[in-house]
Amino acid sequence: MKTLSLDSSLVVGYSSAAQKIRVMSEDWARRNIICASCGNPIERERNNRPVLDFYCSVCSEQYELKSKQNNFARKVTDGAYATMLDRLQSSNNPNFFFLSYDPRLLEVLNFFVVPGHFFAPRIIEKRKPLKDTARRAGWVGCNILLDQILESGRIHYVRNKQFVPDKQVLETWGKTVFLKKTKNIEARGWALDVMRCIEQIGDSEFSLSDMYRFEAGLKKMHPKNNFIKDKIRQQLQVLRDQNYLEFKGGGKYRVI
Repeated sequence: MKTLSLDSSLVVGYSSAAQKIRVMSEDWARRNIICASCGNPIERERNNRPVLDFYCSVCSEQYELKSKQNNFARKVTDGAYATMLDRLQSSNNPNFFFLSYDPRLLEVLNFFVVPGHFFAPRIIEKRKPLKDTARRAGWVGCNILLDQILESGRIHYVRNKQFVPDKQVLETWGKTVFLKKTKNIEARGWALDVMRCIEQIGDSEFSLSDMYRFEAGLKKMHPKNNFIKDKIRQQLQVLRDQNYLEFKGGGKYRVI
């Protein structure tokens, strides 16, 4: 049976707070969370591979887990910058679990997954190299800019201490899995940028003229493209073909 409680009995003898929450959160995820792609149980990765905590032995999806007291801030610290960029551009780009918990009650508050296909290089922030006096002098880490991830890219298993039905998790994942099949990072980036504009409109129905209001902003993000309106129409067509949007005629669209 699913539970929100973290098992504190697992960390008797641990002195590090970071180690304690790592052990408890990984155990909780293993017991309560299914693979968002296929619905099978997830397993702990035993080979200490970088940027990887869990995997699915059925569909081979991979996951890294981030845990934090209370709520996540706009930035989440991650590992080596170069390693992260390499993984983002690989065929096995990892997905990320985010777990927030109540430190007093040791209960999960929220748990969601961000599919790897929602990550683009621009949401990975390069940190300053460690100083020469540091043990790993010159090492360069990175931050995940969580506030730059689309709302549709945050698939909740637990929201405000309430479990979301597994069926809903799988259906939500399936709506945007077409992005995973888009191997070209630039093409996927354009799709994500247009999806972000749609979210900012704040309505399930919108018009082409609503989208054109984002032309200047998209131009700043893609300065080499001189045909932004054409690109917007192209991406709306792509999203329609992938059943993310419905074209209602007369320049009107609806998010399905």
